[in-house]
Amino acid sequence: MYMNNIRRAIFSTWYVLFVFTVCTLGINHVVNAQFGQQTQWSVDGRAIITLEQDEIIEASVINPQQHTVLASKAALTPADGTAPLAVRRFSLSQDRNNILISTNTMRVWRYDTRGDYWVYNRRANTLKQVGTRFPSSSLMYAKLSPDGSKVAYVSDHNLYVEDLDSGTVTALTQDGTDRIIHGTFDWAYEEEFGCRDGFRWSPDGRKIAFWTIDARTIRNFLLINNTDSAYSYTIPVEYPKVGETPSGAFISVVDIANERIVKMSIPGDPVQHYLPRMEWAANGDQLIIQQLDRKQQESNVYLANVVDGQCTRIYQETDEAWIDVKGRWNDDDPAGWEWIDGGKAFIWVSEKDGWRHLYRIDRQGNEKLLTPGDYDVINIARIDEAKGYVYFSASPENATQRYLYRVALAGGTAERITPEGQEGTHDYTISPNGMIALHQYSSHTAISRGHVVSLPDHKTYVDGQYHEVPAEERRVEFFKVTTTDGIEMDGWMVKPTAFDPSKKYPVVFYVYGEPAGQTVVDSYGTSANRLYQGDMAGDGYLYISVENRGTPAPKGRAWRKAIYKNIGILNVRDQAMAAREILNWPFVDSTRVAVWGWSGGGSSTLNLLFQYPEIYQTGIAIAAVGNQLMYDNIYQERYMGIPQEDRKPFVEGSPVTHARHLRGHLLYIHGTGDDNVHYQNAELLINELISYNKQFSLMAYPNRSHSISEGEGTSHHLSTLYTNFLRQHCPPGGR
Repeated sequence: MYMNNIRRAIFSTWYVLFVFTVCTLGINHVVNAQFGQQTQWSVDGRAIITLEQDEIIEASVINPQQHTVLASKAALTPADGTAPLAVRRFSLSQDRNNILISTNTMRVWRYDTRGDYWVYNRRANTLKQVGTRFPSSSLMYAKLSPDGSKVAYVSDHNLYVEDLDSGTVTALTQDGTDRIIHGTFDWAYEEEFGCRDGFRWSPDGRKIAFWTIDARTIRNFLLINNTDSAYSYTIPVEYPKVGETPSGAFISVVDIANERIVKMSIPGDPVQHYLPRMEWAANGDQLIIQQLDRKQQESNVYLANVVDGQCTRIYQETDEAWIDVKGRWNDDDPAGWEWIDGGKAFIWVSEKDGWRHLYRIDRQGNEKLLTPGDYDVINIARIDEAKGYVYFSASPENATQRYLYRVALAGGTAERITPEGQEGTHDYTISPNGMIALHQYSSHTAISRGHVVSLPDHKTYVDGQYHEVPAEERRVEFFKVTTTDGIEMDGWMVKPTAFDPSKKYPVVFYVYGEPAGQTVVDSYGTSANRLYQGDMAGDGYLYISVENRGTPAPKGRAWRKAIYKNIGILNVRDQAMAAREILNWPFVDSTRVAVWGWSGGGSSTLNLLFQYPEIYQTGIAIAAVGNQLMYDNIYQERYMGIPQEDRKPFVEGSPVTHARHLRGHLLYIHGTGDDNVHYQNAELLINELISYNKQFSLMAYPNRSHSISEGEGTSHHLSTLYTNFLRQHCPPGGR
């Protein structure tokens, strides 16, 4: 009876990725996404452990009818309960005896990372809640010790460890506050580095390494709630604006037995740096730590002795623009460290030769390039050390697509594993033994999910679901356009359903344009617009997106980093010059040109409307950064520098600077409860437009966050507003 559900579990990895890609429309800093259950493999790598029908089971990926129940409904039902726990996530101890369960979760900023935790002991058949002395839904990032006897977690900014047999809870830190943050991170680290879980068990389970963020110098930004009581009240958000000194960052190690804490003596100013990555260095004696300077142009890798805290630098890298951390590792999560050779070396990602490549680096800092060639590694899929290969995603010929490759750990020519003839975006979840992969395939013409294949021959063990868009219904066309500046840009286009080449049609450009996301990708649903009520093509719109320099397309370092100190300048010009070429197409109506975007795309929309009013007559900007000096320091300083050293790019790239040039129709939309891009941006822009008597439309959504998704009827209202404004000011249909 589990067979169909197990098949669904097999393609759950794809589903999370697909929903995030399609439903967020490439929006930077979207907040309605959630962490899903991570794929957990059996010891032999032939089965996955998943939640089905309120039970945790181990199911063969080759034969989904074969499964073992690890925790039944009855086992997951508390003694005083009538129903099993609503499991949000779970993890197993190394011996597979204890199952740690997360439930009753609540959102912290983007993700539901706070909740209650229970442990089910399979041998004893007992279910026990941990952290019962703390308020409900207050525990974060609970993790079992390597031997499964203890669980560590964060609550109210302090780190605790609990013995599962005795129930004894020990506070490993005691001075945590909203400004002294142990075991997790502040808003900026979480948002811009993907750092959330801030502690690591040592391999022997005797110690825990953890981050401490000292945010005492960071001011609160006050969100105002005017609707939930007779008197308004403020909601403080610890938020470092660009140009403001960062939070201090420290790493320490605590001995579980005696609670002794040793702080790592990382060289340099602990405030004027960032510590985005830290792990145990494949042993219980050392940590490995990555340090970035405040400008994020210098990266140092240290080995730290956990007994005395002394740090030795083993590797350094510099870049005239910035050094990626979040974008260079899988799923924008910098956790983990890719050790090989029994801990003698690790795999590292660098753009130092102009392409994103893999390197082998040993403990003395000696490096070897593993993936030579003019192509980018997109991410690491699996290191199969037993067979001597590392699997990774790349697309040397087409930056809108993604395929699986492998290269020998000794380095050499990359070998494509994905079969030819399946053009599009391929995703793989590879088993620990490197022999089996869950394979998902998506393109603008087809979607195929739930396959199980063998590696490296890519033979099919289990066929998944396949859906191909009928030829007569295929709408998306990919194209390339070369601007007057000689820049070749990828793009996609959806023509009107009843397209008549003798007529001219209005064009709607969808834009993002900043380093955090691509819009032109060959995947299923790539042209979806969830805000438009109805069928854009059926109504007679041309819908187009083009990819400017500075986006994270796998086109090499020069492409991605051309935008340094140029956000709102170079990317906007690329978009406008591409639009100018497109307006020369005989079926495009240059008098009906609209552009829209969200977050960074909202900023691009404003800049396009203001800086190039001769091209764009209509714009819909949602949750936009109106003034770059109002955004957070990690993101903005990474791409634009420090304003105290050079303020000019921030001013030239900000929409408020160019608002006086508005000639067309603008709809500006923002949530007043946006903790990411503050509503302050809207009011600064409003003031600027008023001062020049520029008429525009405004919609403020009370207390809504960056996703503008909270509250009854919000999404429907937003899409109605969007659709009506577009139809009114950029009427559809051929003429």
